[in-house]
Amino acid sequence: MDLVISWAVLSSCVALVFIYMTLWFAASLLFRRADIADIAWGLGFITIAVWLLLRAGAPGTVRQYVMAVLVTVWGLRLAWHVARRNLRPGHGEDPRYAAWRKDWGRWFTVRSYLQVFLLQGLFMLAVATPILVSGSLDAGGLGVFEVLGALTWCVGFVFEALGDAQLARFLKAPENRGHVMDRGLWSWTRHPNYFGEATMWWGLAVTCLGAPGGWLAFVGPVTITWSLLKVSGIPMLEASWAGKPEWEDYKARTSAFLPLPPRKA
Repeated sequence: MDLVISWAVLSSCVALVFIYMTLWFAASLLFRRADIADIAWGLGFITIAVWLLLRAGAPGTVRQYVMAVLVTVWGLRLAWHVARRNLRPGHGEDPRYAAWRKDWGRWFTVRSYLQVFLLQGLFMLAVATPILVSGSLDAGGLGVFEVLGALTWCVGFVFEALGDAQLARFLKAPENRGHVMDRGLWSWTRHPNYFGEATMWWGLAVTCLGAPGGWLAFVGPVTITWSLLKVSGIPMLEASWAGKPEWEDYKARTSAFLPLPPRKA
């Protein structure tokens, strides 16, 4: 079995991500905001994709350019969305990070570096497997898998971007404060943005299927989908709403992840 991700690509990306996350950690100390790690998330994948494209040298492969463009569009939109939400005037540190700052006490600096920034960097490398596979291949034209993967990515991008926009518009209305968003895409899935993010990574992995051993790229979407479904995505977010009548009614009629027609109450 061929090693699809070359050692040179893997080692250079490990070093790159380590330096990248360490710099963001330093920024978090400067601004006393550990929640900037959420902004670093999307921009980190752009950094990896662009680095591998530059490392390959001109002209690069079509697959690498497709990968870099799609990742850049996704990463910039996500980083801008998170920054606009978290860094708006009068908005303090994200409640999750503020709670950790309080709970961890004097160990917060060390634990935030290890558990927030470096651990996220490790997770980033796992999710970025499609980018690493693409960056290790010497050839790759515009074939059926590249087209199919790009189209799948587009579906995911629409779900994430439109879902975020619909939620932001809903939350702006004072009368909606404390209520559950159950309109638009949110009437078909409780987490259209999470579904969209996972779908985009499945699409990026599909673009690698035309290459021998390209199946390894699916480590990325499997990792992000598992995390959203079982770890830091749906479970963490829904825990804060559990037991509230409006939420329980919404939960009973709406799919958790896959978009499906609403069930009758």
